[in-house]
Amino acid sequence: MLFLIFSVYGQIGLIFLFFLPSGGFMFTAGVLIAAGRYHYDLPTLCMLLTIAAIAGNITGYIFGKKIAPYLHTRQDSRFFKQTYLISAQRFFQKHGSLAIAVALFFPVVRTFVPIVAGITKVHFNKFLLYAAVGSLFYVVGFSLTGYLIGKVPMLKPYLNYITIGLILLLTSPVLVRLVKIVKNA
Repeated sequence: MLFLIFSVYGQIGLIFLFFLPSGGFMFTAGVLIAAGRYHYDLPTLCMLLTIAAIAGNITGYIFGKKIAPYLHTRQDSRFFKQTYLISAQRFFQKHGSLAIAVALFFPVVRTFVPIVAGITKVHFNKFLLYAAVGSLFYVVGFSLTGYLIGKVPMLKPYLNYITIGLILLLTSPVLVRLVKIVKNA
């Protein structure tokens, strides 16, 4: 369970762990609970992982808020431009609440939206509300889907393949992006 909690928290709140497939891990945990191979129940899993997701969002927001003064005074460079901050701020003014809640369903994006929200000074209470709602739907969505698929009798022989396939599907965009970055460096 600690591994699951850390992977959800880490992928959302710690920028250097953006590559973790926490959605795939939650799905797998749901499958294992349905198969009786995991000693936690689904409500406990969802509660603990939702708390981890919310904590990850808060960590990312605080990190963004802490580095904001540095970024606002930083000179433009190859990878950073002040116009990026202005664009991000406009984006959050227009779509902020929805973006915060929905971002959790997209790998890599779920790591950076809380940071950008902190940088662009999205009101914390508003951020927290939408991060909590998004976290709940994110955790319950992946865990419950795994649980329901794990309960289908005719799929039991294929659960390992389904789980591996989902983890690869959720991880492949990140891996492709990393390969492109390394190749272009």
